[in-house]
This record gives sequence, structure tokens and C-alpha cells, in this order.
Amino acid sequence: MSETRDIDVEGLTLHVERSGRGMPLLLLHGFTGSTITWSVLRASLCEQCELVVVDLPGHGRSSAPTDPARYALPRTADDLARVLDALGIARAAVLGYSMGGRTALQLALAHPDRVSALVLESASPGIIDPAERAARVASDEALAASIERDGIEAFVDRWEKLPLWASQRALTPVARARLRAERLAQRSGGLAGSLRGAGVGVEPPVLDRLGALAMPALFVAGALDAKYVALAMAMAERIPGARVEIVAEAGHAVHLERPETFAALVGGFLATVPVG
Repeated sequence: MSETRDIDVEGLTLHVERSGRGMPLLLLHGFTGSTITWSVLRASLCEQCELVVVDLPGHGRSSAPTDPARYALPRTADDLARVLDALGIARAAVLGYSMGGRTALQLALAHPDRVSALVLESASPGIIDPAERAARVASDEALAASIERDGIEAFVDRWEKLPLWASQRALTPVARARLRAERLAQRSGGLAGSLRGAGVGVEPPVLDRLGALAMPALFVAGALDAKYVALAMAMAERIPGARVEIVAEAGHAVHLERPETFAALVGGFLATVPVG
């Protein structure tokens, strides 16, 4: 099966690509990403999973609303449930990376009956400290304003120099070029809206709600990304039976830096999830 379509949800158009066969798996990219994020993983899992890949609001070929509230992750979680409705999928495993991981958590909490399993890569449950949250909101607003003022290329030049991406210097020149092209293809208004409406400072923290989740869960983080290793451990402690996998010689983007290892971890985990 292979299908590409745009699905309208209450005035928002979400670009969706569907391929493969087997267990439904919804893939959610991170900030500055798109369906392209998952190219390697899709090739690895196409015989095991029916892959549903979505460009999140403001990213890729999905629409970029002017109202930041339209990007709020609880709203996006409801949108994704509507996407599954439109595709005739009752339940799906959900894999989210970074911002996509926060979105996946919101989907699992709001619509647990729709999520058969949860895979979170380098995800955060939100910021607990109010002062830290307020500082992050201010920081994201400054970044959003700079994107609108200076444009995508200037933003990407600065973004690629962040310490968070230091481990990506070990990528091949071809892989780095593809990643940069994916980032450069974004729109200023979309990224700014996403920062203002879906930033980690705006979103209420959910760590204390995770005990309500009963679906199988896997948390993946790169050993070089100490902050997200700690977050993975903290979240897994609250979900009964959750697994944690720390990948050596990888940073924030494990799927990009260690693609074969990541695909094996995800595929192996999903093979243990009951069908139906």
C-alpha cells in the first residue's frame, strides 16, 4: 500500500504519507523536521508496519496557521486522532522524536484507546519548574521573532551550531546535506508558530500523569545526550513495564546517527506488541 494525501481537520491541512503493511505505526518528527525525517526507518520497517507519516503543523507540506494556539500539542493530538479516523485506523503504535515525542505523549494521554504502543526518542515530558518554563517561553519567542526577521537560512546557520547537534558532525557529508536541506525547506511562519504554540515552555508538564498509561512503551536516547537519557529514565519509571534503550555513540537524533541500531530496536520492540 502506498498513499499520499492531505487531510483537512478543522481548517488545518495535514500532509500524510501511508505505506507498508502490518501493524499501523504513526511517525511524528521533531522541530524543523518533516516526513523526510523517517526515510531510512520507513525502508527498514515497510514489511513489518503500515507506516503513517505526518508533517506536523507548520512543517513540511502541512499548513502553517497564523494563530499560535492552533499549534498547541493537545490540539494536535486531537487532530492526529482525526487523521487516524480518516484513514480507517482504529489503533496505531506511535513513534515520536523530540517535539514529536511530546506530541505522542499528548496523544497517548488524551486518546489511550487509539495507541497500541508508544516509542519515544529523545523526548521530554515538559518543564516542571515555573521559572524555567517562563524563561523557555521567552527564549522561544525571541527565536521565533529572529526567524521571522532574518529568514530560514540565517536561522538554520545558527541552529546547526547548537551544542545539541555536536554529535551530528560525525555524519557523512551526504547525510548532513540532506538534513540541512530538510531544515531549509521549512517556512519562517510555520517554525515561528510552532515555537510559540507548541514549545516545551508553553506546554504543561505531564510527568506526573504518565502512570495512567498502560500501553507497552519504549524510550530511546543517545548516550551522548545526557539530559535526554535522564528524562527517558524518569519517564520510564512512571509507566509499568516500560523499557529504556540507551544507544552508544549517538546524540539527540538516534534515528539519524545510528539508523540501523534504531530500526532494530524499534522493530524488535514492536514485534512484542500484541496485535489488535
